[in-house]
Amino acid sequence: MYRNILVLIILTLTTSNVLCQNLILNIYGKTNQETQIIDTIGYQNTHTNFKSILNSIDTLGIKLGKLGYLEHEIKSSKKLNDSTVETLINLNKKFNYIYIRYNLETINEDILNPYTTNTGKHLLKIEFNDLEYTLQSLNAKLAEHGLPFTTLKLEDIKIENDSVIAKLKTSQEEKARHLDIIVIKGYEKFPKKFIKYYSKLKKDNLFNMTNILKQTNQINKLTFANLIRDPEVLFTKDSTTLYIYVEKQKSNNFDGYIGFATNEDTNKLEFSGYVDMLFRNNLNYGETLKLLYRSDESEQKTFNVNIDVPYIFNTPIGTDLELNIFKKDSTFSTVDQSLKLYYQINPAHKIFAGLSSTQSSNLLETTTNSTINDYKSTFYQFEYNFINTAIENTFFPTKSYANIETGFGPRTYENTKENQILINTELYHTFYLNYNNSIFSRLTAGVLHSDSFLENELLYFGGINSIRGFEENSLTANLYSVLNLEYRYQLNSTMYINTITDFSYFENKISLLKEKLISFGVGFALFTNAGLLKLIYANGKTEKQPFSIDNAKIHLSLTTSF
Repeated sequence: MYRNILVLIILTLTTSNVLCQNLILNIYGKTNQETQIIDTIGYQNTHTNFKSILNSIDTLGIKLGKLGYLEHEIKSSKKLNDSTVETLINLNKKFNYIYIRYNLETINEDILNPYTTNTGKHLLKIEFNDLEYTLQSLNAKLAEHGLPFTTLKLEDIKIENDSVIAKLKTSQEEKARHLDIIVIKGYEKFPKKFIKYYSKLKKDNLFNMTNILKQTNQINKLTFANLIRDPEVLFTKDSTTLYIYVEKQKSNNFDGYIGFATNEDTNKLEFSGYVDMLFRNNLNYGETLKLLYRSDESEQKTFNVNIDVPYIFNTPIGTDLELNIFKKDSTFSTVDQSLKLYYQINPAHKIFAGLSSTQSSNLLETTTNSTINDYKSTFYQFEYNFINTAIENTFFPTKSYANIETGFGPRTYENTKENQILINTELYHTFYLNYNNSIFSRLTAGVLHSDSFLENELLYFGGINSIRGFEENSLTANLYSVLNLEYRYQLNSTMYINTITDFSYFENKISLLKEKLISFGVGFALFTNAGLLKLIYANGKTEKQPFSIDNAKIHLSLTTSF
């Protein structure tokens, strides 16, 4: 009705000479309270023509309806002078709730559960203020339940017994869609098991585009592949096909370093170093092969090989095999072997269970040193691993990391059998202050619990991956902990500098030694054509020992991807 009134106003005023002037619209309620409500809702006061006035009143009417003023009326509209139009609106009764009936044959009740009420069977009770948001939420839930093309709407809206009643209808009836086909584009040999178990995308999954985007984005956390673009979906009458666009990444690494130190006895410069090689996904199974060879200043040699094969026999179970050979000059050698099975809960969490065996041999020609003996041990192992990546950070892509490993079992030597417990822990976190500044903290610890100890079963630590400023694996303990702190400043996209502050505490029950260690230093890293080059200068000392330049260590490493 009010549209006809306004049209008459426009026809009456078309001959006015104010058409080029600004027009003022004032809208009032029948009481001061209603006028205040209208002003609170808001409307456009200033207009350039009468069509704009009509649109403004239309818009206000829609807002009033959404707030529950379904029976509002435009009582009058008149021109006060050449530039002012006054409109009177009676708001009448406000309805706070709308009651919506639904049919379970056309909509899943699980979608409606948050909104159902006990006021009646198959009835929703929704505040008018929330009606639009609720319908949007319900439509989103329909899409999550495999109905991307179905929408909800209200029909037969009417007022009964001072209540607003409506019926909930679906725009079309169809069966819920499921993923029928998953196609990998770009990297056709991408290991499909990672789609199923790592990203948790499986055929026959209920189609949910929101979940699909989250799940496919997990591929970016893999080191050997990443997404080229967002996935696409092809809908046909009988099937739903998902296309995932992936490219293969360089993921093999070569890492090495050279250490420089002065021999305290000969005052000559000595070299040490290691070669650490990682081969990943070369067979397109997502497998990993690690090879490590290290030669330390104290004539210690380490050889380690580790093989990780995920999702064996197309199951969510992976296997981890490791062989470690350690030789301490001409004193002893130790061979460790382990086999672990693991389950990847999600891209961030893994749990392991396995078995390891150790055999150590005394290489001394005499047996005057009773703390070194041939022995064998067996450990039943349990391990938990957590990793949280920050894909966007090139230098420091791992934001948080945790690895906790425990083992228990017997050790046998000279016909003596003892039960032992071994715990190793590594935790670290990077605090990103801003693009240029970050703080890195890491805690590593190990403890061997036993009634007695042999020198050739103690834990070895120290060096570039432990407490810096000390020789590689030069410290032995049955209990130790190391705290590394670094302040890092990224100069640009290819270079950063950092400080080094390391603290350590360890105990050696064989030598009855309890010691605190500290080291300070600086370092820098540079992306070159050959890879990531790192240089670290660190000076370490014991609790009672003063700092000395002669004790400083320089560590140089290069990590290359190929």
